[in-house]
Amino acid sequence: MNRGKDLIFNTIIIAIGKFSTQLITILLLPIYTSILSTEEYGIYDLIITITTFLLPFITLLMEESMFRFLIDAKSEIEKKQVISQTVCYTLASSIVFSIIILIIGKLFHIQNTTIFLIYLLTNLLVGLRNAVVRGMGKIKLYSISNFITSILVILLNIVFIVWFKYGYYGLLYSAIIANTLVSIVIFIKVHLFKYISFKSCNKKQMQEMVRYSIPLVPNSISWAIINLSDRIVISNVLGTSANGVYSMSYKFPNVMDTVYNFFYTAWKESAAKAVNDTDSIIFYNKIYTILKQFLYALVLGIIAFMPFVFPILIKNEFTEAYLYIPVLLLAMYFNNISGFYGGIFSAYKDTKIMGKTTIISAIINLVVDIILIKFIGIWAAAFSTLISAAVVYLLRKHKLSKIVKLKEGDYALKLIMFAWVMVSYYTKNIWLQIATAMGIALYCIYTNKDVLQLICQKAKTKIKALK
Repeated sequence: MNRGKDLIFNTIIIAIGKFSTQLITILLLPIYTSILSTEEYGIYDLIITITTFLLPFITLLMEESMFRFLIDAKSEIEKKQVISQTVCYTLASSIVFSIIILIIGKLFHIQNTTIFLIYLLTNLLVGLRNAVVRGMGKIKLYSISNFITSILVILLNIVFIVWFKYGYYGLLYSAIIANTLVSIVIFIKVHLFKYISFKSCNKKQMQEMVRYSIPLVPNSISWAIINLSDRIVISNVLGTSANGVYSMSYKFPNVMDTVYNFFYTAWKESAAKAVNDTDSIIFYNKIYTILKQFLYALVLGIIAFMPFVFPILIKNEFTEAYLYIPVLLLAMYFNNISGFYGGIFSAYKDTKIMGKTTIISAIINLVVDIILIKFIGIWAAAFSTLISAAVVYLLRKHKLSKIVKLKEGDYALKLIMFAWVMVSYYTKNIWLQIATAMGIALYCIYTNKDVLQLICQKAKTKIKALK
């Protein structure tokens, strides 16, 4: 299966560019939690969440449409048409939304409006940059650009937070500078401007691209609403300090999401290219089985080793975050599997279900949040996130069964292993936790031995080729 090998290779290339920086970010958590207060981190997290919410409105996710249509582009002229339409739309919408945001900030005397707007626009640049590079098949350049961006952000974080004591402003300055500099360099590297021309705009193709991207907007916005509603409800009912604790508990599930995104970035391309293959169903099933085993092992592994890692990385008033990590990890598992289903829907250019399911999920998340927040505090946000993620998983799974038949495995052993790590995690018995960590490590290696062997073989082949 050449596509399977290509998928694994592309995933490795992407992972090399991101995993090292993710590791450094985790190691810097003691600095962040020692210098920043829970309130400061809560404000910063709220800005990020609002940015994530607004971006799909501004871009209509045309960058995702550009990526998908660039894969099908057969000539330089077709590439020019796809890129031109996306860039022109994005530029026009950015100007309009910038004016609106500045007016709202002025009328309501909202603090940090200008820096928020700049941060928002630089994130838009990153989305455009990544879509162009991936769409052109330059997966190594994609990996390198994100690696350099992450390194710059980390270095600037240290400068602005530790040295200049800028607090959460330092985190924003770091991202703005790194995103802008790397994006400009990459645009020059791929000669982006030679692909931009108003004359290349094609009305029919623009309509096709918009029809593809618009259903993705409710999907993206709904996920943002899920995160935003959690943050807003917590901040308003429990305070920004509580939001800081909750956002810190998300740091470790986000490691899992980052690892999954190594795969997903490559998966969307592989899934699209495999649509017309005679053995596409076999290919999808093989990847599905491998992915589920790997993600479940990741959930168990993080929970099993968290009792030893958490006290080292997290300091001061952030320690309460320990309680919510397993629930959020399980939510992230369902979220990632749903994303895998979404990759197949995108490959078939059937994106409507993605928006519908996440809208339902967002409503459920908000309702559960509001009902439970006064009774169980931050737990309400964690459980509402899990429930909403599980709902999307089930709805998409049912819809996908009408397009592609995916085989399910045996869940009995998985449930037993999950119960084991949960008991170990919350009882806080050190000997039980040591035994659990060792047992789960062996389980994870055994259940993923085939893919680990394939990765080792691929690495050996590449090393020999370099000699």
